[in-house]
Amino acid sequence: MKIFKKILKIFGSLLVLVVVLGGLFAAHTWYFKPVTIDLFFARTFLQIGLESPEMMSSIRVLEPLGIKGHNAELDDESMEAGDRFMERMREAHQMLKSYEDESLDEADLMSKRVALSMMDLVVEDGMRFRFHNYPVNQLFGVQNGFPSFMESTHQVDSVRDAEHYVTRLSKVGVKFDQVLEGLRHREQLDILPPQFVITKVLEEMRNFVATPAEEGILMVALTRKMEEAALPTDEQQRIALDARAQIENTVYPAYGRLIAYFEQLDDKVSENNGVWALPDGDQLYALAIKLFTTTDYTADYIHDFGLSEVDRIQAGIMEILETEGWDVSGGFTAAIGEMADNEKFYYSDSAEGREAILADYQSIIDEVAERLDPYFDVKNESGVEVRRIPEFKEKTSPGAYYQRPAFDGSRPGVFFANLYDIQATPTYSMRTLAYHEAIPGHHFQIAIQQQQKDLPFFRRMIPFTAYTEGWALYAERVAWELGLQEDPYDNIGRLQAELFRAVRLVVDTGIHAKRWNREQAIEYMMVNTGMAESDVIAEIERYFVMPGQALAYKVGMTKILELRDLAQAELGERFDMRQFHNVVLTKGALPLNILEEVVRDYIADTQGGATG
Repeated sequence: MKIFKKILKIFGSLLVLVVVLGGLFAAHTWYFKPVTIDLFFARTFLQIGLESPEMMSSIRVLEPLGIKGHNAELDDESMEAGDRFMERMREAHQMLKSYEDESLDEADLMSKRVALSMMDLVVEDGMRFRFHNYPVNQLFGVQNGFPSFMESTHQVDSVRDAEHYVTRLSKVGVKFDQVLEGLRHREQLDILPPQFVITKVLEEMRNFVATPAEEGILMVALTRKMEEAALPTDEQQRIALDARAQIENTVYPAYGRLIAYFEQLDDKVSENNGVWALPDGDQLYALAIKLFTTTDYTADYIHDFGLSEVDRIQAGIMEILETEGWDVSGGFTAAIGEMADNEKFYYSDSAEGREAILADYQSIIDEVAERLDPYFDVKNESGVEVRRIPEFKEKTSPGAYYQRPAFDGSRPGVFFANLYDIQATPTYSMRTLAYHEAIPGHHFQIAIQQQQKDLPFFRRMIPFTAYTEGWALYAERVAWELGLQEDPYDNIGRLQAELFRAVRLVVDTGIHAKRWNREQAIEYMMVNTGMAESDVIAEIERYFVMPGQALAYKVGMTKILELRDLAQAELGERFDMRQFHNVVLTKGALPLNILEEVVRDYIADTQGGATG
């Protein structure tokens, strides 16, 4: 119970009550219905968190208490663990509904509604579609997720931490075998990935195991971490020998078993289909739309909205191109292609060129952080840095992604940039990408969310994709409004990024609802964005394995802009942009319907305050 009470201090807001009532209260809270909904949220998140040592290593809320044993463990990926999770969710869902709305204050009622908006889908539809996914694919899975996790998340500050690193290596075989169990079960259910997934996963894994252990990311990362921690030389040598033995005798054989499975699967799969081809695939896609957009939009509505937005944004780009003297008589594809082919927009295809890209990204982020005052008075407290996506997986990775900072401040947020194809990083796109991934986009929003200590812990963590990605796309627009993209080509980069998200609406619904094939989707995106072919292929293949996720960006941005327009229209001169952004940012990520209610309440309160 001592450990429980320690941890509950972090996860619950009723610290004083827990300390005063002591062990019996903690025991009751752990085994029975918690007295308050705040303690229910703390207990439920804690119970889930303790089942995921990898998540606990990522958020780092236990380490300040001296609790580190989880850093020697890996997540249980077995089907039995999945059964336990679903049962826990079912029980928590029922218990949450038992807290009467009338007994809750406004803040707790909001938290209840936020939690239910997620849990309703998990409990009601989660079991039915639990295995309708591809847990090993070209974007994510144990084959690239484990090495990336060890390199970017497992921290080494002591000999004990380094030993935990090696212990985790020793447990990879069990983890991979658990994943294999789930893959074989999916095969029995006729849930098989597209053919390109098999080809690319095999290439990735074969390259991984063909790399000598001492040159691979696992050894290189461990060596660097131990050197940076200034561990005793003899301990570094001892641990390095143990790690190499585990990589050669445990890690690589685990990859070998996964490779063998995909090799036999390769003979069974020859097509690249959307989820419509899976059992109950149409219903699955409808659920995916609801999950990722937090709306009741249909695939047809989203597809048509995407087509209209493509036309609108392309017209804006063409106007700028014509003003800058480009020949636009051949239409959008020709004009944007001619601009994209101009060498003046690219860095050198060299190690020096790639280092310059990373440095310039950091400069862009540092600049915008100093120019936010007109729009924001709430700021992120955690730092952010730019890194290259690890080379072993960058060929199949998206153009960029973001990793949240640790809660204890020991690890900054990270904007990972893909530098595989230098032609995929034109200078005119860099500002917009940095604003999206870092400030005032993902890092800004997520760091502020983590800072909201008055919220239940789950609300400082939970991501609603339409909100988080909608905010990041909205942030690109905000940076332009702040005057940070005065160069017309930078503005083309901003519009091209928004166009990209509009095209996503078309191709994602095209693939999964209108049964487009891979080549048809690639062709549409190539013609309508002007993006590098390598980026287009990676994006289209992403939509195949993450149905519905790509819809969240434009849907979320559109809703935030609609709510801002509403607030401006209703409040007139009383509208304050910084106050509006405080309202949107300090409640944590929200479903779009609840976000709208929050903004409407803010409008009403402001109007009432002005007339009172």
